[in-house]
Amino acid sequence: MAKPKFIPLKDFKEYPGDEMIKRSAEFYSDLQRRRTVRDFSNKPVSTEVIENCIKAAGTAPSGANMQPWHFVVVSNQEIKSKIRIAAEEEEKEFYSNRAPKEWLEALEPLGTDSNKPFLETAPFLIAIFYKSYDVLPDERQVKQYYAMESTGIATGMLITAIHNAGLVSLTHTPSPMNFLNEILERPKNERPFLLLVVGYPAKGAIVPDIKKKSLTEICNFI
Repeated sequence: MAKPKFIPLKDFKEYPGDEMIKRSAEFYSDLQRRRTVRDFSNKPVSTEVIENCIKAAGTAPSGANMQPWHFVVVSNQEIKSKIRIAAEEEEKEFYSNRAPKEWLEALEPLGTDSNKPFLETAPFLIAIFYKSYDVLPDERQVKQYYAMESTGIATGMLITAIHNAGLVSLTHTPSPMNFLNEILERPKNERPFLLLVVGYPAKGAIVPDIKKKSLTEICNFI
């Protein structure tokens, strides 16, 4: 096995303590504004913005730097319609038969149901896949380690990049999502992670009046 090559860390920036506090507080304040939106406008979004956001997501850390993710950006209206039909079919079955009573009760305050018009209205859908294994040019298979965890980190960075760009998003996870492989013609080594709906909020869009847990509820220092 070839010895790995290491290079000097050149791009790290160290800030004075007071600036670190200021930057971290400003970042937190900005992310506090981020909301999941279900009412989307059909206002066009520059593809270059989406490209930059995905490039940002691609900088995420991953197990052994295998980068086991793939993003399919969908703007084609016909394909979006196919995705909506397939997703609503799974969602109807979920809400009617598969969902535990406790989960339905948890969802009730949010007003969600099997109707998903945003899948056609929003200018972009980003289908995110994780690879259980990768296929080399010589057709050998290489197992991907921590694929779901790595893809989850990249997805979080993508959502943050989308917010930073001035757009809104919605994480959509119909279960199962195997229809995405078929509609988007993705290989069997890729498994759907989630569907991210991206665009501008519709005029008059509303969101649930919810609160995030406090620092003491989500963290302790020892």
